[in-house]
Amino acid sequence: MRLAKTHGSVSIKGGRAVEIPTHYDGPDLRETAERSKLSIDELVALHSGRTYRAFFLGFLPGFAYCGVLDPRIVAPRLVRPRERVPAGSVAIADGQTSIYPFDSPGGWRLIGRTDARVFDSTREPPALIRPGDRVRFVAS
Repeated sequence: MRLAKTHGSVSIKGGRAVEIPTHYDGPDLRETAERSKLSIDELVALHSGRTYRAFFLGFLPGFAYCGVLDPRIVAPRLVRPRERVPAGSVAIADGQTSIYPFDSPGGWRLIGRTDARVFDSTREPPALIRPGDRVRFVAS
């Protein structure tokens, strides 16, 4: 924590630019906007209006932890994770955003979905997003 405080912000130069076409229609979108005291349009504009850095991959193959969210839309993980989150779900939790690569359990708030395949074992490399990439969610 002390190291993070002394370095302040992190530069987002370098890495590939990756755009994720996103339909903002997730089951947690309205509640997340209300929690943030924003309209749905404002929340979408804040989420899609910045470039995120892919910090690392984890949890599932191709699940890229990207940050940092605008502080106005930071929301905690769900108290009770879902048993099934559909592949392609665009989600936020605790200041970060990601895309579920497979149908899986998950506790992040689902604000949208994408048709982009973020993990494909037949592709080289199989993960669409790699650590260090700059990720933008494009409202469609």
